[in-house]
Amino acid sequence: MPCRELFEEQTQAYRDSVLPPSITARVTVEEASPIGWDRYAGPKGKVLGMDTFGLSAPLKVVSEHFGFTPEKVAEAAKAVLD
Repeated sequence: MPCRELFEEQTQAYRDSVLPPSITARVTVEEASPIGWDRYAGPKGKVLGMDTFGLSAPLKVVSEHFGFTPEKVAEAAKAVLD
């Protein structure tokens, strides 16, 4: 979702077509503050985001430090599917 504000301006039918209410196994990944993403992950979903200040390092180091790796995203997805 490139822009939450634009997404919220769409009709409910469109939003439901993108995020069907019947699908509750959701994972959001925000490489910044996770605030507000719970709305899209839902009560059974998982929000991955930074809950501390950033880090000055190469991208690979930062991604590993905050858990923004394919392995961590897959782990979160598997957890919400259980």
